[in-house]
Amino acid sequence: MHRFEDWNQKVKRTFNATSMEEVLTVTEAGVLLGLSKDQMKVFVDKHHLTKVPIMRSVHRYLLRKSEIDDIVKKGIE
Repeated sequence: MHRFEDWNQKVKRTFNATSMEEVLTVTEAGVLLGLSKDQMKVFVDKHHLTKVPIMRSVHRYLLRKSEIDDIVKKGIE
């Protein structure tokens, strides 16, 4: 029997395996910053963070881990 894997996690795993840039899902980034998924989406737009687009999906994207790490170090503005 196959184990269920969240689609966002599957895309992230594939991206990280084929790219030198490490990424996070919106939910994972939100957890690091203490924000909900919806709050994180607003934060991304407000702070003009890089959205790594996901093919075949207009509204889904991943976030660069390096940008989130910088924000965590500096604190939320």
